[in-house]
Amino acid sequence: MLTTLKTAYTDTRAGDLAWVLGREPLPALASLDLELSGAHVQLRLLGASHQVLLDEEYGGCSETVACMPGSSTPLPLGVAKRFGEWEYEFAARVEKLSGGSFAGRAQELLALVADHPNGLVGTFPGDPYAFTALLVQRFEGQVHWRTWHSYPQEGRMVATRTRVGARVPDAGERSPDGARRPAAPPRGRALA
Repeated sequence: MLTTLKTAYTDTRAGDLAWVLGREPLPALASLDLELSGAHVQLRLLGASHQVLLDEEYGGCSETVACMPGSSTPLPLGVAKRFGEWEYEFAARVEKLSGGSFAGRAQELLALVADHPNGLVGTFPGDPYAFTALLVQRFEGQVHWRTWHSYPQEGRMVATRTRVGARVPDAGERSPDGARRPAAPPRGRALA
């Protein structure tokens, strides 16, 4: 789903993005509610980037990546957390692109996400390549999403990748009854 966000594009930078896990829902300029094989996911576009909310089936996870004044948690390169029966993995990458490369990459991502049934992209008025895009899928009982945040004024694109799913026991970990658990199977790739 493609939407034009009804807000002024502010001169933020890729370095202004911060990451927060567990934040309450923030006011959204656009949102998309999805049911993915029984998992409820809400993709939210904020005035300063994105928020993804998962239902209680996935521990009520809330991820926010946005320009948040006063935030003390900058955008990390990677995070892995366990909470109860759930695992959360997050990775971020900042790309510096030349003018032509930036425009080509922006066009490719806008087309990919706008035409995807599980995608939400919002463009900011004033620059056709200023956008935030989210794409989600459920794969092998886990929810995966990717996001892209573009900063055409500095030629930077921030890409994130997240996975939330049931905690996979470590090889040799003992269950509550004392039995050894088998090694975890290899994880599949999603959202290439």
